[in-house]
Amino acid sequence: MEEVTGNLNSLWLLVAAALVLLMTPGVAFFYGGMVKAKSVISMMMMSFGAMGLVGVLWVLYGYGLAFGTPLIPGIVGNPFDGSIGLGSLLGLGEGGSMDPDLAGLAFAGFQATFAIITVALISGAIADRAKFGAWMVFAGIWVTVVYFPVAFMVFNLAEGWAPVWGVNDFAGGTAVHINAGAAALALALVLGKRVGFQKGIQKPHNVPLTLLGASLLWFGWFGFNAGSEAAVDGVAAIAWINTLAAPAAGILGWLIVEKIKDGKPTSIGAASGAVAGLVAITPACNILTPGWAIVLGVLAGAVCALAVELKFKLGFDDSLDVVGIHLVGGLIGTLYIGIFGAGIGLIDTGSLEQLGKQAAAAVVVMVYSFVVALLIGWIIQKTMGFRINNEDEVAGVDTTVHGEEGYVLETV
Repeated sequence: MEEVTGNLNSLWLLVAAALVLLMTPGVAFFYGGMVKAKSVISMMMMSFGAMGLVGVLWVLYGYGLAFGTPLIPGIVGNPFDGSIGLGSLLGLGEGGSMDPDLAGLAFAGFQATFAIITVALISGAIADRAKFGAWMVFAGIWVTVVYFPVAFMVFNLAEGWAPVWGVNDFAGGTAVHINAGAAALALALVLGKRVGFQKGIQKPHNVPLTLLGASLLWFGWFGFNAGSEAAVDGVAAIAWINTLAAPAAGILGWLIVEKIKDGKPTSIGAASGAVAGLVAITPACNILTPGWAIVLGVLAGAVCALAVELKFKLGFDDSLDVVGIHLVGGLIGTLYIGIFGAGIGLIDTGSLEQLGKQAAAAVVVMVYSFVVALLIGWIIQKTMGFRINNEDEVAGVDTTVHGEEGYVLETV
């Protein structure tokens, strides 16, 4: 019976991993619809490039850095302890025979998809103006020196300093969203503003494409959150329900703000509100009742709808609002646990201790990711160049960088 249960849990983890992998093409569609028609291929290629590069690096050494035996206790694992190429999970015997670790390989595959999408999320901040080669160099370095160690700190429940200390980040509010959002802010500062940057510059060229992306993201997010339990049990069910409730409420929160502020609720707002709710519930989906999840979703949708305006007031060009949605939404969800988390938050315990732990983890990840991404981006810009020139930007990134067009309307 125990073996059957273990196999069922591994099956769920494999299915969840496939769902999460689908989220990265979802990001590509979500971002792709919001850029200019002559930048859609470039935008989507940054997500697909992340899938290719990070997938390979994870198998070679990323899993070891994130889940290997500690190289630096609490901080990072050792990629050379038998985990390189996932060798420690293959059960390699004499003559090359294998005795695969089902649960271990399922978990390794699941966590690989987290690494991939975290990198892809960053790309939205530099739409319309980034070189693909430079992006790939950045992605490889950043995932190695930032994401893999942060995954160890947050997701390695037995060895990472955050879970050992008592921080609750069930599916990646810090490791994924705050991490990606802080790096996105750094790259937006390194690459500078798009030509003609001002409020109203960005008109989505294909709204249905963005709605398709949001739909794929929400669908895959059930694997993202419920799969993080790595078991078929009540916690997974709670996470699933909260992954329905919070983004649904996030849509309402965003649309209410749009109606009050601009007079019209938009479809892009509905898609963005759903994503904001998904981001916020990610760290908290295991520890909130559905009622508090709805409150969180409304709050995240409304606050993120206001936060996306910060780039115009502060003067940084975060093209597709990675900072306003992922950094801000991740912070909201992570801190919300310290107040409303069942059994650990202020409401239930009367103590601010959990809020302090949540805030400390958020700040550590945010500062580390921002500083390192800023340094990597600056070095790339000063050496090989990260941003395309203004003439190529105006002409269109797709043709100048990839030699392709997203929409060929001429017929022969």
